Amino acid sequence: MSADTADGGRLTRRQLWRGTLALGGALLIAPLPGSAAAASGHPATLRYGSPERAGLLPAPLRQLVTDAQAFLGPSPKHPWYAGAVLLAGRGGTVALHEPIGMAVRYRAYDEKTDTGVEFPAEQQIPMAEDTVFDLASVSKLFTSILAVQQIERGALELEGTVASYLPEFGSAGKQDITIRQLLTHTSGFRAWIPLYAAPTHEEKLRLIWNEAPLNPPGSAYLYSDLNLISLQLVLERITGRGLDTLLRDEITAPLGMRRTRYNPPASWRPKVAATEDARKPWSGLDRGLVWGEVHDENAFSLGGIAGHAGVFSTAWDLAVLGRTLLNGGVYGRARILRPESVELMFTDFNTAFPGDEHGLGFELYQHWYMGAMATPRTAGHTGFTGTSLVLDPTTDSFLIVLGNSVHPVRSWRSGSAPRVATANDMARAVPVRPRHGRSAWFSGMAISTTATLALPALDTSPGGARLRCALWWDTEPRADVLALEATTDGGTTWSPLQFTTTRHGDRPQDHPEGTVTGWSGRVWHRLAADLPAARQLAVRWRYTTDRLYVGRGVYVDGPRVESRTGVLFDEARPADAARIEAKGWTASAD
Repeated sequence: MSADTADGGRLTRRQLWRGTLALGGALLIAPLPGSAAAASGHPATLRYGSPERAGLLPAPLRQLVTDAQAFLGPSPKHPWYAGAVLLAGRGGTVALHEPIGMAVRYRAYDEKTDTGVEFPAEQQIPMAEDTVFDLASVSKLFTSILAVQQIERGALELEGTVASYLPEFGSAGKQDITIRQLLTHTSGFRAWIPLYAAPTHEEKLRLIWNEAPLNPPGSAYLYSDLNLISLQLVLERITGRGLDTLLRDEITAPLGMRRTRYNPPASWRPKVAATEDARKPWSGLDRGLVWGEVHDENAFSLGGIAGHAGVFSTAWDLAVLGRTLLNGGVYGRARILRPESVELMFTDFNTAFPGDEHGLGFELYQHWYMGAMATPRTAGHTGFTGTSLVLDPTTDSFLIVLGNSVHPVRSWRSGSAPRVATANDMARAVPVRPRHGRSAWFSGMAISTTATLALPALDTSPGGARLRCALWWDTEPRADVLALEATTDGGTTWSPLQFTTTRHGDRPQDHPEGTVTGWSGRVWHRLAADLPAARQLAVRWRYTTDRLYVGRGVYVDGPRVESRTGVLFDEARPADAARIEAKGWTASAD
């Protein structure tokens, strides 16, 4: 099965609504931040370049490769993948394209000893930059793009019912399911059903027609392969073309994605990463080593062409697709979507289901695999075979991790640790320039930690003391918190300090509990806090993280305390700066 829900837990997160839904799929939306190049008439196309050319820091990119290589070893018992291809960049520059490990290593899985049976060394195939991967559920993005194209052309209505296009679909309580609900996994379908058990295509379709929703349509989020299989049937009905033909005609040929298709020919096999030794009971079908054919059992039973799985591609081709979307739907001279259509994919439709943010086809704001790249606008998807794509329009950056994590068997990997680790490194590679001077205090991005940044004790007894600084934060919402605190007893007890933050051009925001968490727009804010009168008042910033995921962290720059009697503290003065006590924070110039 291609459903990737077992890859990691999802935490509830505050949603950011970017538009107002109207019937027929129209949205009132803000422009895509990463599409500035497209708007200017000069859409970015990809080329290789240095990290500096991409506006990225080299050291985190080197760490990205190191961290990814660590999962070639026990993770914790078995390798998470036999190999992977990593690709990362920003704007039109691919700054990292690195193969690691093996594309083909095992010929079988020994269930008695829980070991992989390796091919002879001379028959093993190392990963290469152009290794082709079974994308598994990342295939859903292609089906979604094809659907949004039809919405753009007026052949499909976002709020239209599926049954209005497929009358057979409307039985068993599915008559009110809409196209939007298929694209956002709110139809009520269960995760999957074994279509491969039905002997004929007609009987597979009958299983779908007879399938009743688990929940009333629109009442809950439940990730389901059946949504995109159903969408495939709609697309094929309204266009009169097969999904493989639509993929070629509408996406891959216009964009020059020559190594992306369903059912790769036999000649591609030496360049395709192997997947699983597929045998019962862990697989639904006894197929032996799956190599060059789709891994997903249902997609295989549908002839390798399915809306939920079956697309094969390379890291470079996926980067072209990602760059196209970040450009607002255009790549070079080819346009596959209008900018407002791309917005449908980067805008959260699931505001009723916090933690399950979703655009049309794309997942949004999911720290469990996007790591610190996650923002309310970060879009992506994962695949059961070990694949993932993350697009961050806020920083115009992209990350592709293609691994063969079910090789030789699916039970060897759990969670999304390599995806999170590499995404954290990629997020760290995007610099945060200090607001003042050459450096700012940085909290770091460690999990399960508490970092404190403290000013020396000051005499604020004359009254009217006020703290000011620049503040930048991006943390995992609610789980990771920055608190501003004060003590008058030398640190025995600390009390919260109320403060305000002001983003340029906006009104001040009150923080009565003395904390911030979540998304701040990845821009600097002005912080101001009134300080209580005391002879020995010390102030600190305390940043705490949980054991799961982190955001990009917190930066503090230029703290300054003034009172009625004058300036009590100013980091710009070397003597004052030397009195700051930092535990876990570092001075960062980025």
